[in-house]
Amino acid sequence: MAAPRYSRIGERPNGPSATLIIVGSLLVGALLIGAWVLTAPAAIAGGDEGTAMNTADTKTPVDASDVPDTSTEEDIEKEAPADELPAEQDAEPATSEDTKEEPAPTTEGESSESVEENVEETTSETAEQKIPESVEEKTPKTDDSKLPDAINPDAELNTDNVELNSTKFETQADESQEEKVARGEEETSGTTPSEVQESVGDASKDELPEWKLCSFEGAQDYIPCLDNKAAIKKLTTTKHYEHRERHCPTEEELPKCLLPLPSNYKVPIKWPESRDAVWFSNVPHTELASYKSDQNWVKVSDNKQKLIFPGGGTQFKSEHGALHYIEYIEKIVPDISWGKHVRTLLDVGCGVASFGGYLFDRNVLAMSLAPKDEHEAQIQFALERGIPAINSVMGTQRLVFPSNVYDVVHCARCRVPWEIEGGMLLLELNRLLRPGGFFIWSATPVYWDNEEDTKIWNDTSDLLSRMQWTMLTRSIDPETKVGVAIFQKPKDNDLYALRSPDALPPFCEDDDKPDAAWYVPMKACMHKIPSGEGVRGTSWPADWPLRVESTPTWLSSTEAGVYGKPAAEDFRSDTDHWKRVVHKSYMQGLGIDWTSVRKVMDMKAGYGGFAAALITLPLWTMNIVPVTEPDTLPIIFDRGLIGMYHDWCEPHSTYPRSYDVMHSDHLLSTLTKRCKTVNVLMEMDRILRPDGWAIFRDSADIMVQVEAIVKTLHWDIVLSSAQGEAKLLVAQKKFWRPEAALESEP
Repeated sequence: MAAPRYSRIGERPNGPSATLIIVGSLLVGALLIGAWVLTAPAAIAGGDEGTAMNTADTKTPVDASDVPDTSTEEDIEKEAPADELPAEQDAEPATSEDTKEEPAPTTEGESSESVEENVEETTSETAEQKIPESVEEKTPKTDDSKLPDAINPDAELNTDNVELNSTKFETQADESQEEKVARGEEETSGTTPSEVQESVGDASKDELPEWKLCSFEGAQDYIPCLDNKAAIKKLTTTKHYEHRERHCPTEEELPKCLLPLPSNYKVPIKWPESRDAVWFSNVPHTELASYKSDQNWVKVSDNKQKLIFPGGGTQFKSEHGALHYIEYIEKIVPDISWGKHVRTLLDVGCGVASFGGYLFDRNVLAMSLAPKDEHEAQIQFALERGIPAINSVMGTQRLVFPSNVYDVVHCARCRVPWEIEGGMLLLELNRLLRPGGFFIWSATPVYWDNEEDTKIWNDTSDLLSRMQWTMLTRSIDPETKVGVAIFQKPKDNDLYALRSPDALPPFCEDDDKPDAAWYVPMKACMHKIPSGEGVRGTSWPADWPLRVESTPTWLSSTEAGVYGKPAAEDFRSDTDHWKRVVHKSYMQGLGIDWTSVRKVMDMKAGYGGFAAALITLPLWTMNIVPVTEPDTLPIIFDRGLIGMYHDWCEPHSTYPRSYDVMHSDHLLSTLTKRCKTVNVLMEMDRILRPDGWAIFRDSADIMVQVEAIVKTLHWDIVLSSAQGEAKLLVAQKKFWRPEAALESEP
């Protein structure tokens, strides 16, 4: 030890002994720590009577918008306090080469070493395996300057929202399987979860992976269920776009590797600027810009740094763009009333989703849908822009949504042959469209009079007439010369009573389940309008924005909901619960800069309470209802939100690096008997963008495994907190990719 400056070696200064000084310092330190523990504000409220954060005494996370985008870790370590940070500059975000791994998170008064010791102490007793030494050495750490002074998430884990086995809601897996059995149909591609044998065993005992980098052709944009070349080669026909549908590899066939990043990948441009421009390096595809050069879809900037989206499209390519088109639609049919009466919309054949992007200005939430086809990366462009979009095709299978949920279905030059196959594709829209909802069709058959277009118009309008849809208008915009036809689905069954018994298309069988949508083939039949007291679909939801918190009128006040209370009360309780969690915990206690968040995926959405609690922020949430969970997706749509069905034992159909935040609330523990946790985490790594966030809430048992896997992925663990049987883990994905390569083809 170095000698004090005031003494020389061998001399003793006047004053108290060193021993007394050390003992006194320890006593004073202990008293100060005790006082801090008693007075520190709680970050999160617990239960119904939780303690709110004292925001006056608590720091908020550093706003990333106040920091130049070119900062590296060395710069971050030298940052000034938040109140001295420079104003936002027009600098490019850090690239993967510029970004370095940061130290592990600590709360004020603790060193990173002490935090690691605490985490090891809480998990070592229950861990089934030891984390490899090489992983612990490489585990990235996070700078605690981005965290609030006091993070106390434990109380927030106390919640009454525990799912019960007894509920009125059937699962999508059971609905779909019952529908296929009733039809006498064999299993289509994919696996019905209810049939999967519980042969995986205890996922917590899986060995931790030694990750390799996927190096096969097209790896950086790989979508396992859409790029399964081996399965596609075995198809006997592609007449109905079977090759664009999902064909998922088994767990054994799935490549066990992490996808590479595009060269010079950057943190995405923030919304709303991203609607008009994205980094070219993030989605380096130019074919669409060339192919659609005359239609205002997308252009490459002069300096080759960005892709520019002028707001046009095939059907609104003039200088007026999508916004003028949106205004014209409401002008010719005022009852549409964007953002009030109409909130949810399905855009079929969406292109790069400019229509959906500009509908945000009208408080309309559009689900943009298109296949992964020769229109290269159109859905990837949409997602990079910050617009809700999914890869899907109107082929042979029902779309992954429940019946009677969309306020509007829109098709602008979507290239869908509505009139063929007995009108099967249009009848699928009839299944999805809410009673009284609108079908907006803007395509050349509406306003061109050549022989081909005239025939398509006559055949399609005749089919719509036999479906009893009312044509409200067929108009041509005098400024753009583009035509629009708008139809309305019946609000009740009165018009159907006028049909003859042998009219086509026929009604579906009475036992047909219109909500069954997981690998269920389409059928050329028409579902009747729901009827009866307390039945979903008999009334239109409340106007937006009241809709998001209004209890659906069809929810029972006596039958049990997901969490055991009567369904209507259950819904309201869940809404209040997520308000508390989000505002008292997620917004203040996790260190996430929500100004950088645009795209959120809730992996197990329940009633949609988490998404509803985020509704005031400039972001949107893709609400996933797992097919093995109670089917609450109709409720989510009724409150003006969007979502889809999915089985997390299969890869999702979205592009890599699509989402900013992924939220997993008591999901992983429900999957351990059917699939491996490590594969679900690998899929999350595929979906989540670098610097994106994952929030896990689950039982302590499964979270031991999750935390171990997260460390192998080199994500920064910002928060790991347990209370009783529950645990909260918050992690940030970084730019790290493995050095070793896996070259085998999937």
